[in-house]
Amino acid sequence: MQLSVRDVDEKIFREFKAEAARERLPIGKALTLAMGFWLQESKPLKNLLDLKAVNLGKGSEKLSEEIDKTLYG
Repeated sequence: MQLSVRDVDEKIFREFKAEAARERLPIGKALTLAMGFWLQESKPLKNLLDLKAVNLGKGSEKLSEEIDKTLYG
């Protein structure tokens, strides 16, 4: 699908585009992920089981273990 969007903040778009490039994501894929995340976050949570996993990117694979180590020694 081809898309034109008006009134996009130029600075934010440049930062978004640069981050997508760092992650080696095509801009269309990055926008799709961002829109999906926004849609998911805008819905009120009715049940804890409705929570979805979020990919925090490279280097975050053991983040919960590191947090546990910091908090609980």
